Amino acid sequence: MHKSSDLYSIAVQCRENAYAPYSKFKVGACILSAKGNVFAGCNVENASFPCGTCAEAGAISAMIAAGEKIIREILIVADTARILPCGNCLQKIAEFADENTLIYSADINGNIKTFKLSELLPQNFSAKDF
Repeated sequence: MHKSSDLYSIAVQCRENAYAPYSKFKVGACILSAKGNVFAGCNVENASFPCGTCAEAGAISAMIAAGEKIIREILIVADTARILPCGNCLQKIAEFADENTLIYSADINGNIKTFKLSELLPQNFSAKDF
């Protein structure tokens, strides 16, 4: 079983590989799946700004590519005092999580805050809404 400190270390390392030549805002993310595996991602910017990829989306893609579909925990790290998933990423997280999934917000100094998905996205859209 991984601890948030393990997720933190992996996310910080992945953050170093972020491609952020325009904003200079590097973000790393690390997922702990329901099976106990970890998947990391970093943000990848593009000169056509809407075409970039958030770190959370990259980690989710890695999880899906490995054949897993359930997020137990996700940690996001950046060099700011507060980093939370954007609305688009919250919806992506919700697709593979439940209301009790933990979302850790961390800075590069090791400060970590914990939220439940239900706190950050209390009324998410889901398959049951179709």
